[in-house]
Amino acid sequence: MAALVPEWATKEPCLMGIDEAGRGPVLGPMVYGCVYCACSYNNTLATLKFADSKTLKEEQREELFESLKANSSIGWEVDVICPKDLSAKMLKRSKVNLNEISHNSAMGLVRKVLDMGVLLAEVYVDTVGDPEKYRTKLTEKFPGVKFVVAKKADSLYPVVSGASIAAKVTRDRALRNWVFDETALSLHMRTGSGYPGGHQWCRP
Repeated sequence: MAALVPEWATKEPCLMGIDEAGRGPVLGPMVYGCVYCACSYNNTLATLKFADSKTLKEEQREELFESLKANSSIGWEVDVICPKDLSAKMLKRSKVNLNEISHNSAMGLVRKVLDMGVLLAEVYVDTVGDPEKYRTKLTEKFPGVKFVVAKKADSLYPVVSGASIAAKVTRDRALRNWVFDETALSLHMRTGSGYPGGHQWCRP
């Protein structure tokens, strides 16, 4: 659970990054994460060695996430969307596609942070779909905030890299104790996070 809003976030203009983990894999939840800080802290943020979470080893992501959580100049939040919710939305009569689910999750994080009292001035988002259409959608929803939507934003903007780490580590931790619905299976299954890298043995 993320910490309560820091006092500085209600007094200084802030920037925020948003990214997700688990949109591609078929196992586990999709997690959207955001990281925010004062605009004046952005240069310092760039020195903290955050990077696109997919380029880091699990141990590196864990270390960076712990340092992020311990940093009093950074705030963070996550939105965990379980597979059953994803399926229910995508298969119901009035279907909600994955892009719209993703957009709604990102907008939900923006709304949550604003409702917490954070003085949000700028938001950087890793795009889902056409970047300009997505930016227009976000701007119309939150006219008082400047949005920058870009492909590979997690490798371009440190605040989005931080969000990528928050999302990926949250998802990794959820998968470690994942309970498979296919309880009829009696054999051990070798599974991973759905990304390239190490696997772990799991009992269904």
